[in-house]
Amino acid sequence: IMVDSASLQFVSPYAFEAMQKVDVARLAALSDPELRLLLPCLVRMALCAPADQSNAWAQDKKLILRLLSGVEAVNSIVALLSVDFHALEQDARKEQQLRWVQNESILVSQLQHGLTLEFEHSDPLRRLRLALSELLAIMNKVADSNGEFFLKSSELFESPVYLEEVADVLCILQAELPSLLPIIEMAEALLHVRNGEWFLCLLVANVPDSFSEVCRGLIKNGERQDEESVGGRRRTEALRQLCQMNPSQALNIRAMVVEECHLPGLGVALTLDYKPDMADEAVSPLVSYVSGLLLGTNGKVRTWFSMFIRNGQQRKRESSSVLWQMRRQLLLELVAILPRSRSTHVPNDTDMDSESSSGYSGLREEHVVKASALLRLYCALMGIAGLRPTDEEAEQLLQLMTSRPPATPAGVRFVSLSFCKLLAFPALVSTPEQEQLMVMWLSWMIKEEEYFESAAGVSASFGEMLLLVAMYFHSNQLSAIIELVCSTLGMKIAIKPSSLSKMKTIFTQEIFTEQVVTAHAVRVAVTNNLSANITGFLPIHCIYQLLRSRAFTKHKVSIKDWIFRQLCETTTPLHTQLLPLIDVYINSILTPASKTNPEATNQPITEQEILNVFQDGGKVRSQHTITTQLLILYYILSYEEALLANTKTLALMQKKPKSYSPALMDQIPIKHLIRQAQGLQQELGGLHSALLRLLATNYPHLCMVEDWISEEEVTGTLPLLRKMLLTSSSCKYSQTQLREAFQNVLSGGPRLLRILEHLTLLSAGDLIPYAEALTASMGLLLEDGVSRRILQTVNKLWILLLLWVMTVNALQPLVKLLRQQRYTQNDLMVDPLIVLRCDSRVFRCPPLMDITLHMLNGYLLASKAYLNAHLKETAEFERQAQTVSNLGLSGQPDTPEVTREELKNALLAAQDSAAVQILLEVCLPPPQEDVQSAPGIPMRKQVGDTGAGQGAQGEREAEGGLLSDLREVQCLICCLLHQMFIADPNIAKLVHFQGYPQALLPLTVAGIPSMHICLDFIPELLAQPQLEKQIFAIQLLSHLCTQYALPKSLSVARLAISVMGTILTVLTRAKRFAFFMPTLPCLVSFCKAFPPLFDDVMSLLVQVGQVSAADVTTKARDIDPLIARLQYMRQKPQEIPLSESKYSLRKRSAEELGRADPDVQLCYQIEATFMDIISSSTQAL
Repeated sequence: IMVDSASLQFVSPYAFEAMQKVDVARLAALSDPELRLLLPCLVRMALCAPADQSNAWAQDKKLILRLLSGVEAVNSIVALLSVDFHALEQDARKEQQLRWVQNESILVSQLQHGLTLEFEHSDPLRRLRLALSELLAIMNKVADSNGEFFLKSSELFESPVYLEEVADVLCILQAELPSLLPIIEMAEALLHVRNGEWFLCLLVANVPDSFSEVCRGLIKNGERQDEESVGGRRRTEALRQLCQMNPSQALNIRAMVVEECHLPGLGVALTLDYKPDMADEAVSPLVSYVSGLLLGTNGKVRTWFSMFIRNGQQRKRESSSVLWQMRRQLLLELVAILPRSRSTHVPNDTDMDSESSSGYSGLREEHVVKASALLRLYCALMGIAGLRPTDEEAEQLLQLMTSRPPATPAGVRFVSLSFCKLLAFPALVSTPEQEQLMVMWLSWMIKEEEYFESAAGVSASFGEMLLLVAMYFHSNQLSAIIELVCSTLGMKIAIKPSSLSKMKTIFTQEIFTEQVVTAHAVRVAVTNNLSANITGFLPIHCIYQLLRSRAFTKHKVSIKDWIFRQLCETTTPLHTQLLPLIDVYINSILTPASKTNPEATNQPITEQEILNVFQDGGKVRSQHTITTQLLILYYILSYEEALLANTKTLALMQKKPKSYSPALMDQIPIKHLIRQAQGLQQELGGLHSALLRLLATNYPHLCMVEDWISEEEVTGTLPLLRKMLLTSSSCKYSQTQLREAFQNVLSGGPRLLRILEHLTLLSAGDLIPYAEALTASMGLLLEDGVSRRILQTVNKLWILLLLWVMTVNALQPLVKLLRQQRYTQNDLMVDPLIVLRCDSRVFRCPPLMDITLHMLNGYLLASKAYLNAHLKETAEFERQAQTVSNLGLSGQPDTPEVTREELKNALLAAQDSAAVQILLEVCLPPPQEDVQSAPGIPMRKQVGDTGAGQGAQGEREAEGGLLSDLREVQCLICCLLHQMFIADPNIAKLVHFQGYPQALLPLTVAGIPSMHICLDFIPELLAQPQLEKQIFAIQLLSHLCTQYALPKSLSVARLAISVMGTILTVLTRAKRFAFFMPTLPCLVSFCKAFPPLFDDVMSLLVQVGQVSAADVTTKARDIDPLIARLQYMRQKPQEIPLSESKYSLRKRSAEELGRADPDVQLCYQIEATFMDIISSSTQAL
């Protein structure tokens, strides 16, 4: 006789919890049938010696004995426990070994009757042997099955009469022989017999601590898809029964299922069985669980559960299938939240107008969140797991999607999800009635969008999404619609573009024509305080797409005012759509929508509107508008760059959009804004880097490396600590007080210094009101007796403000100031050398000279950018005009661009070289200055300045100790020249080909580290036909060899000596004197730097001496036998007496004959050079 496990009594959760906690009072309350199932554990507990020797346990043990005393079955269990289990284990192990060889049983001899009868007539020991033999046989077969499921038919486990006795035997065997019968292997074996789940529950109930271990073992050994096989379903049912016995652990077991990715049906079944203590009204456990699996971040889990859904659909609908149980439960939850009066009847137009119509009653507010969760879950089931909804499910889903929620943020979210689900699964709308229902619902969405946005208090409503989808349909951007749907639903769904054809027709022909879309978009209100914190689809997304598709220009709708208003309504953190919006807007201004209609462009923002952003009653705008100012700056710079980039296209169309005037750019505090943006980089996203890129291209003078380094000194840690001393952010001195202090700079220097020191504690933004007073008074600092500290403080403040044009105008010479001549930014970019046409006293005031050099460097860079832009801006239009004028003519040379480019490069080179030459001239001491201040002489105090304005310099030099103003100015100039030479080595080449005073060579070679590049072009300079250039090259080389004693210098010096020897043979007498008199002393430097050149130099000197002496003898002049002395000195230099008196005498002789014949002078110069070389080589030894 068979018995179904469903008719058997399982251990109740109450009884299991009592066993877990050994709650004797609860155990006493159990009925006899319930207690019968737990007897094996209780009898062992009563008979075995306990580890707990406390009085409490002793009392509990007495209660257990009293509980057991009236139960008849206890005696049979006591008899089972009286067996020698050690001997039984030995026999069992021997049997396992023999079965591998002889397939014989030691535990059980030949059976006379069936297994059940034998069990009935056997003593306790034999009963144990029978059960153990049967169990080991099943366990061995499981081990050999390689995972294939089988159901073992066994009388012992199927007879309803002896099930309880067999269960007792199994529990006792596992408890007494745990090493032979591990509980996990035993549990695995019981799955392969009938009533196995019942035996398993009793086994675990009698060993309650093993619950988690058994469950984890069964799950680990389980199938990936449990509903695919009988074994999987039996395993799932067994674990389900275990969790019903211990419901508190059901969720933990479900977590194990997900962790192992085994038995998906069990996870769903446990969720269906789960009854939470406090029901969550918002979302049910089933929706939460399945949504977590399909929408979580674990791709492995998603694939595993999706396979469960797909495989489950392939089988016929079964009421016992966990998948169909899940679908039924979800459908019940969906129907439960539908508006009660919803039906499939489609009301007529009169019903549509009545909001109280029974066919269109609204979704209740408490159901909105649950409805959204259900929609997302069905999207995931259909889009990710491939669920094919039944007709009933599809109908109810459509009813839910087209219901009307209340005007709350959750309601807005629900409508957005419903709309995206319609787009993702258009097959849900299959009949004309359903299509009409959808169209009416979409019309309701359009009608109610504004009300929902205002009532719900959200900035991102579903109206923008409708508009955006309509625009995508019109521009046939189906992939963008798919991306939008996936983004809103929060999942990646495979949507075929072809499936959207029906929706496209409805949108473009019935609901939203392109003209309606455009007209509606421009009336949409801008988003107040737009920032990245506002998520969802906003009006800006719609405008962006319409701009991209050129809908505004096509239908002649002005969008400029809307964009400007939205830019003014922005704040940090910056919304990611703002920069793309500006870029596409600029493109729509410059590029016509079609070639046939070149006038179809948008209007640019006017200059007055831009100025209004940066000016507010003459005051600096407050901090919260910095985003708007930066965006407008980005717009202007991007517009100008795009204008240049599209010059060729615009010229072909004979269209020249207007550029923003230089006067407008002069009024925008670009540097101040960039500083502000630098401190807000995290909140501005990519705006700061985009602005830097545009500035580096168009305004290189505003992003020089020196500026950033100087700012670090002003905005670093120490200045920050000093600023903490400020009790208030406002300055306690007025602009008038600053002007008055400047006027009394000589008598009231300390007061001016106090004001300036206080200004250094202010930020750049707070300093702007003082900018005019500061720069306008800079000329007063050139007077005598101004403190050096005042000058340095002004320099520091200027670095913060960088007021270029105002400073240039303030430092003009007195004559220009009286004429009130004022330069503009444009003037300075066209002619950067205006900066150096300042008051001459600036050239001996190092702090102000530092400012001047900074401006010069900046305007030289700005001039390059300006000329490049000007060339690019005008070249295409001029070429186009020339093409038109030459139409019909042939043979016209097409080279105007090349000529213009060459002229531009020549102009830039002339500017740079002129600036360098002027600066080098500044380095020369005026005739009035002391001879000791000559360049190259070690630094010393200069006090002998005379002339206009030199008294103050004398005082400052006296204060400066060993560092004179001239030397400091020279150092500043050398630093700038070094940067210019490194940036463009051609400048260095051009300047040295032009030449400059020989007196400056020691300064330039020692003070400009990059002068070594001159070694590259000195051979070319030596090859020039002009004698003065050859002389300059040799003099320059002599200093370079001393400064850079390199192999390259040696080879160039050898070449120079060879060139001098060659020149000797071709020069006339007059030119020979002019060439060798300044170059002969250079040979001394060659020999000092490179002793191996000694022989070559001596040979050259002898040759020059022979030629000069020959000319002297032809005139019958009786002078010393020069040639003989030179040959002797060359052969035996060590024997030449080098006494100071003789050398001095020789030198004096040359000076006395200085006004004599040039050849005589040259002879004595040669001999003096000989002596210098020998002297230097002897000293070196």
